[in-house]
Amino acid sequence: MDVLLVRAQREPKAGVDRPGPHELYRRPQLAIEQRALGAVAAGQLRVEMSLVGVCGTDLHAIQCDPATGYILGSAPLEIGPEGRVLGHEGVGRVVEIGPGVAGFERGDWVAFESLETCHRCAACRSGRFNQCANAVLIGMQRDGVFSEVVDLPAQLAHAVNDLAADEAGRRAAACIEPAACSFVALSLARVKPGDNVLVFGAGPIGLFAAMLARLAFGAGSVEIVEPLPFRREFARRWADRVADVEEFFGEPPRRPTDVLIETSGQLDNVERALVRVGPNGRVALLARCGAPLSLSRVDHLITNNLSIIGSRGHLGGAVGRILQLYRDARLPLHEAVSDVVLGLDGLKSALSDPAALAGKHCKLLARL
Repeated sequence: MDVLLVRAQREPKAGVDRPGPHELYRRPQLAIEQRALGAVAAGQLRVEMSLVGVCGTDLHAIQCDPATGYILGSAPLEIGPEGRVLGHEGVGRVVEIGPGVAGFERGDWVAFESLETCHRCAACRSGRFNQCANAVLIGMQRDGVFSEVVDLPAQLAHAVNDLAADEAGRRAAACIEPAACSFVALSLARVKPGDNVLVFGAGPIGLFAAMLARLAFGAGSVEIVEPLPFRREFARRWADRVADVEEFFGEPPRRPTDVLIETSGQLDNVERALVRVGPNGRVALLARCGAPLSLSRVDHLITNNLSIIGSRGHLGGAVGRILQLYRDARLPLHEAVSDVVLGLDGLKSALSDPAALAGKHCKLLARL
């Protein structure tokens, strides 16, 4: 089988204690290579991938600081000498079933969760699976789905035979994981009917946050701040207002913000926008960038009883909720897809220029 993987130099930054990936890996290189398939392990499904999705996490694993060569991504990542097969979003058909797996048949269409949990640690035993102490991220800490055929734990798979009946459904199935991440963030931020929601970033996570805030959580208004013109126009139908960053900050606020969702990784925006968050407002941070969050308006935070939370993951029932919303025709996931490239060659070409990709796409899929 062919796979798309990344290799990088492992070179910890001098003087950094416990370096993150953005302080550990330099000069990433993409390659398409062949890998042999062995026997399917117990508890695993072998899946022929149909559509796979590109995430910002994938882009940040191959984007690097031009001055230092270190990658930009700070999400958990392990790249060994053999490289790492990227990708953690997608849909495909089961071609083989490992020992001990029940509930699936050959030919079933499945979409995957991307966080493999231990079910043993204190967080898992209390139902907080997104905070599993031993979590393994598919496509980052173990090989992912940018591959013609993948073997993944059956516990991560969701049957989507009904969605796979048409192209729109298959595209929707490939978007379930990022939409579930947005769902978790909105739930943690306690978005309620009538809330004014402000979203920084109109990439896939930000777009799904805006879409869900309006269609599933009943937000009173949705505002999106995005610097890239293509993404501003693409997101416009899901927001009451879409603005460039300086345009947004250059105008007086139209109304107090109840919930701020930060998906851009530009944390200075949180500091600048915090004064616009009204009493009992909530701020949810999703994007990892390795940069510090600095706050000077602490008095405003205290006086208004504001909450700032981090949001990781899509577990705890969010995937099932997203599937039900799509099946009920309440969440048009497929409309987030801006383009589909062909094969691993097309995917490699698109990923080779991450900045251009972000400037021309929202959710990019590859058909394998």
